[in-house]
Amino acid sequence: MTQRRPSPFTLIALLLASFAFAAPAQAERIKDMGQFQGLRANQLTGYGIVVGLAGTGDDSLDYSTLGMKGAVSRFGLTLPPGVNPALKNAAAVMITAELPPFAKPGQRLDVTVSAMGKAKSLRGGTLVLAPLYGADGQIYAMVQGNLVIGGLGVDAADGSKLTVNVPSSGRIAGGATVERAVDTGFANGDWLTFNLHQFDATNAKRVADAINAALPGTASMIDGASIAIRAGGNGDQRMRLMSQIENLGVQRAEPPAKVIVNARTGTVVINGAVRVGTAAVTQGKLTVSIKESPTVVQPAPFSRGQTAVEQSSDISVDEEYRPVMLVKPTASLSELVDAINRMGVPPGDLVAILEALSQAGALTAELVII
Repeated sequence: MTQRRPSPFTLIALLLASFAFAAPAQAERIKDMGQFQGLRANQLTGYGIVVGLAGTGDDSLDYSTLGMKGAVSRFGLTLPPGVNPALKNAAAVMITAELPPFAKPGQRLDVTVSAMGKAKSLRGGTLVLAPLYGADGQIYAMVQGNLVIGGLGVDAADGSKLTVNVPSSGRIAGGATVERAVDTGFANGDWLTFNLHQFDATNAKRVADAINAALPGTASMIDGASIAIRAGGNGDQRMRLMSQIENLGVQRAEPPAKVIVNARTGTVVINGAVRVGTAAVTQGKLTVSIKESPTVVQPAPFSRGQTAVEQSSDISVDEEYRPVMLVKPTASLSELVDAINRMGVPPGDLVAILEALSQAGALTAELVII
């Protein structure tokens, strides 16, 4: 006896249902629901030259040549006019990194290095000393080091190629050194602001109530995503206050009902708050088949005719009959999954059905297509 394997959508929905209904609700830490304003990372970018490549560099691209001329000029070496070196062992790259909050001069940062031009691989390369700039144009770190490449690219003599992952991008662990700290303004002012990851007035109220229960009269809501917290004193007192607040427990509110549809992959995710009203649904399947049967026609002997191909096409249409399904009001995600499985529709058709249910007012959820 063969058993029918459940569809990927069924497995995902049942997994979400088990989380939503089988497990008891637990309080979450405030630190998992948002972060304090000002305690954010800053993006750093830079331009540099990777050297030491085994003939897989940019060759004679203008910006890599100019970059190399600028690099060697720091050591007092000036190339003669008109000389344009072929740099197959070097490549121009963009460097990116994140400067975490409270990072101090001397601390190390991980950086990502990506080729800008025709470099086939950065494997075995070394990044020459380069500055990293912030959005304000100031230098916040310096970077240099050997690259670790997770990809591999091989070219054969007959033109065949083999590429594994992305050999034109790599990382340098701890390759950057912080040269300047960012002033977060943490120790200034009489208030701290805590921002939720997502706007939700109920969660904002519960966070403010939890803080006031532990520290009476301390917190007040600014809006549905921000809570103002009265704070004073020096940095030590503020950090102790933040630590106490971050570890308070809050019962998270049930999220708004949403159906997320990935139009590119056909993935459909439904959260536990989705409800469906009474509706009648039918879904047809139309198949059009075109069969080509060309026939070769030969001329008669000595007729000086030409061989021709006579086209013969057979077009057929097959429309599968599917009865109308009555979708009853559902009170849980598991009941909705059962109703969808009874219709037996693939994910692509399911998206069309959900859109139609939403237009008919029978789907109590926001339909989000990404």
